[in-house]
Amino acid sequence: MHVPDGFINAPVSAVAGVVAAGAVAVSLRGARRELDERTAPLAGLVAAFIFAVQMLNFPVGAGTSGHLLGGALAAILVGPYTGVLCVSVVLLMQGILFADGGLTALGVNIGIMAVVTTVVAYVVFRGLVKVLPRTRRSVTGSAFAAALISVPAAAAAFTLVYAIGGTTDVPLGSVLTAMVGVHVLIGIGEAAITALTVGAVIAVRPDLVYGARGLTAPLKLRVNGELVDVPAADPAPAPAPVAARSTRTLLLAGLGTSLLLAGVVSFYASADPDGLEKVAADKGIDARSEDHAAADSPLADYGVEGLTDARLSGGLAGVIGVGVTVVAGTGIFRAVRKRRADDSPTPASVPENAA
Repeated sequence: MHVPDGFINAPVSAVAGVVAAGAVAVSLRGARRELDERTAPLAGLVAAFIFAVQMLNFPVGAGTSGHLLGGALAAILVGPYTGVLCVSVVLLMQGILFADGGLTALGVNIGIMAVVTTVVAYVVFRGLVKVLPRTRRSVTGSAFAAALISVPAAAAAFTLVYAIGGTTDVPLGSVLTAMVGVHVLIGIGEAAITALTVGAVIAVRPDLVYGARGLTAPLKLRVNGELVDVPAADPAPAPAPVAARSTRTLLLAGLGTSLLLAGVVSFYASADPDGLEKVAADKGIDARSEDHAAADSPLADYGVEGLTDARLSGGLAGVIGVGVTVVAGTGIFRAVRKRRADDSPTPASVPENAA
């Protein structure tokens, strides 16, 4: 659903850029509360994983394909504020290096693909986990539902933006119907990927999943007709080296999976246009589309300039993209984490008479 240059007029694109910058600023502050020394590297990996999976367009019928948006996945794994930043990093790398998503439309793309999907998904997710039993299965099911709803919500948000600043005169009702309809189908794929990924991480390290915190409900006994909590025995914490090795193993496995998906599996992705491209062509939205400002990038269109072998060119571009995204993302999230540590009060700053 990457919006290219020329779909939205300059004034609305500029306003969207300001709104997106504000959302990123708010997310940077909010991410300080979500990130710690373990989850900062995980957030960088989540961004790289989203980049990799977005290269895997899957068919949804009628000559149309779809790909992961990633807002739900990021919000559930690392938190909603950090999730907005994860998807924003991916969109920035795609726009600058791979000419995917217009540069003048970057604010629109961040607003739709990062903010809308993350916020909608996390609101749905939190609402479901509050009413469902506190189990791993309920978290995974809630992730499925949240991801499914977030994709057509993003499609509706695009239609709203187009209604305000679209560059062509098209029937908005038919655009909304087509966009939401095809993105419901894409949402099923998004939901499956999100649920499988969240379930896999919960199975090995539930403590690292933001949406699964407090997963285990306290045991209760009936005493004199009333249910009371059973005092939980303090579990022996895992030795620090063991916990560090476990986290490192998860991160390496995730990075290896991302490289495999982007470098090898992406070659077999569907070549059909994605949902927005298909609707744009059918409804005439793309009548005034413009060439991408980074069309001459050596990595444009997810290929390496000068390499004639399509498999090698696309695979190497995918590997480069994963590498750049994980480095950029991890650097940003470590800086946010460090800022949180710097802002924390030191013992010397606490008044002596403080309670």
